[in-house]
Amino acid sequence: MQARMKNPAMILPDAMQSIQGLIKAVGKGGVPQQILELAHLRASQINGCSVCVYGGSHSARKAGLSDERLWSVSAWREAPFYSDAERAALALAEAMTRLSDHSGDAVPDELWDEVADHYDEQQIAALILWIATTNLFNRLNATVKEPAGATWS
Repeated sequence: MQARMKNPAMILPDAMQSIQGLIKAVGKGGVPQQILELAHLRASQINGCSVCVYGGSHSARKAGLSDERLWSVSAWREAPFYSDAERAALALAEAMTRLSDHSGDAVPDELWDEVADHYDEQQIAALILWIATTNLFNRLNATVKEPAGATWS
């Protein structure tokens, strides 16, 4: 496989720098790295972004995720390996990624309350921005057909 073009964020001046600034801010939001990695991986799986699933799996391993937890992300509801806080983040990642599945109420109040039970406002902001940024990268990579393993390892 070969990408159609370079990542658009790498072509436009300042675009990647701005995105990296957002990622840096998220890192200061107080959400454990393993939870951010789980949310990234789940959104990337839903979007079918092979490069983000590949790279996200490597990042998750570096963050200390066990093989069992890594392999079970796509079936997290049925797997016993995740805390309630992780489950809330995974559910938020799914809801934010599948906006059209919930006509008029993309993130139901019940889910919001569950997230708020485990995270403070700063952490929720970090999760939302992280999931949104993951979806941005998923869409860029899917559009240009960026192959897994080519640029992110």
